[in-house]
Amino acid sequence: MKKLIYLITFMIPLYTFAQESLEKEIQGYRDKQIREMTKDEFGPLRESQVAFLDFFPANESYVVTAELEQLFAEPTFRMPTYDGTSNEYKRYGILTFNLNGEKVTLTAYQSMALFQNPAYKNHLFVPFMDNTNGGSTYEGGRYIDLSIEDIKDGKIKIDFNKAYNPYCAYSNGYRCPQPPKENILDINIEAGEKKYKGPKNERNVNKSVAKNFSDNEKKLINASDENSLMHVYQITDDQELAVLKKPSEEIKFDDPLLDKLAARMLLTVKNPEQPGVGIAGPQVGINKNVIWVQRLDKKGEPFEFYLNPKIIWRSKLTRIGAEGCLSIPDLREDVKRSYAIKLQYISRKGEVVEEIIEGFTAVIFQHEVDHLYGILFPDRLEESAKIEYESLKDKLEFQIQKGSIRP
Repeated sequence: MKKLIYLITFMIPLYTFAQESLEKEIQGYRDKQIREMTKDEFGPLRESQVAFLDFFPANESYVVTAELEQLFAEPTFRMPTYDGTSNEYKRYGILTFNLNGEKVTLTAYQSMALFQNPAYKNHLFVPFMDNTNGGSTYEGGRYIDLSIEDIKDGKIKIDFNKAYNPYCAYSNGYRCPQPPKENILDINIEAGEKKYKGPKNERNVNKSVAKNFSDNEKKLINASDENSLMHVYQITDDQELAVLKKPSEEIKFDDPLLDKLAARMLLTVKNPEQPGVGIAGPQVGINKNVIWVQRLDKKGEPFEFYLNPKIIWRSKLTRIGAEGCLSIPDLREDVKRSYAIKLQYISRKGEVVEEIIEGFTAVIFQHEVDHLYGILFPDRLEESAKIEYESLKDKLEFQIQKGSIRP
């Protein structure tokens, strides 16, 4: 009995020390995240809103060791984001562990965009949802970051106390991945960050991240005069497909080559041999955020040039319509798109402009902006096939004046 009492007496200080150590580690982790989110006016959170953040107390029982089954020869796929776009990922491995007496599995992913960056080559992304979402935690799920470097003998530590909210929880304007179905858990994970209860922000436009054209892009633009067509990249060529699938960058509104590129792109999209209603930079080998769109909703149906366009709102009401693409020959399919959008772009004077657009013109914008994220319309077909839609034919009836362009 004395030995048992001694053992208990001996273990209590050890447990207390371990708990204090965990609390200190988690607090340091959270403080670092808060500093990152509030470091400038372009982050998702303001200093005055830090008080609205809330967390579960650090809990040792939510620190688990998982067996990792690495996956090989996995195809890439597009993980939908809450802004209506998607990002390219690859499944890296299956994590299996016990949590509060239950066997749990999660999938770890690698971002194809981040994988190109040496600083993130070992990064593993674990988005998940559980039964607390929409109650004590953010309804869109939470994320955990892991590193390949921490895998030892096929095992890795997962600390759910470090589960954090997507930036979408605090601000609009972010492309936050939706946790895939395989990472939706039928358990409560009462650890990590709780639901943010403060006001939601609109993301400020950071013009300083815009770039000039690269040397290779300058060569393409200057390869001929402004009265010449540009070559339209095709998915049938592997090198050109790589450009079409690569996310584009912001362009400076005053780059001296913009006018020449705009002129050549306009001639290309209006080419009588292969006319279109829109064209994006990647389709002519330029991975910068520039598009031409024919404004069928305006008098005279003019083509207009847009810099750094973003869709910052999409209606839940969708429409189905046939789409083709200058970069995908001999393919035309029905695609589901939002009926209305809110577009944000930079004017040629460097001003931020926002506009509500609907109907078929909104569809053109969605198609062209997708190109800037490396998304092709067949990706949309695959994505919509996984989503259930409810028909509103018996609830709504749309009509247009006879002779109008069909939306």
